[in-house]
Amino acid sequence: MRKALLSLTAVLALQIVVAGASPSAQARQTTLTGYEPGTIVVKTGERRLYLVLENGQTISYPVGVGKAGKTWTGVSYINGKHLRPAWSPPAEIKLEKPSIPDVIPGGAPENPMGVAAMTLSGGGEYAIHGTNNPGSIGGFVSFGCIRMHNSDIMDLYRRVGVGTPVVVLR
Repeated sequence: MRKALLSLTAVLALQIVVAGASPSAQARQTTLTGYEPGTIVVKTGERRLYLVLENGQTISYPVGVGKAGKTWTGVSYINGKHLRPAWSPPAEIKLEKPSIPDVIPGGAPENPMGVAAMTLSGGGEYAIHGTNNPGSIGGFVSFGCIRMHNSDIMDLYRRVGVGTPVVVLR
C-alpha cells in the first residue's frame, strides 16, 4: 500500500511540474470564421495556434514558429501522432549543425521534439511538437515546425486525431 501511494504521489508531482511549466491554453471567443470545428489554424505572425471548437470558440496556444526564411503557409493535415518521438535532424539542419547526432532518442534531454509530436502531411518536413526549450515559445525560432509547451502539446494531442486539418497563415 505504501509503495502504491508513493508511486501515485510521484505521478501527481510529475503532472504538476509539467502543467506548471507553462501558461495554460485558454478558451476564447473566436474571430476565426470559415473554418470547420476541429480545424487547427496557426497564425505565424501572432505566434498562436488555434483549435476551432464546435461552439464557435477556439482554444488558443502560444507557439514558436519558423525563423526568417523558414516560415511557410498552406493547408495540411495531421498524418501521424507520436509520444516521446525520436528525432532525426533533416539535412538542412545537419548542414548548419554538423555535430548533431543522426538520431536523438525519444525522451533524451537534447531531443527538441519534447513529449509529443504530430507530423504534418506534405513531405514529412514539418510537425507540431513539444520542445526541450520552453523559452523559445513565442518566437520565430524553428526550421518551420510549430513548437508548443509540452503541457500544451499534450492537451492538443488529446483533442485531435490523424486527419485533422491544419491551416498555416502569416
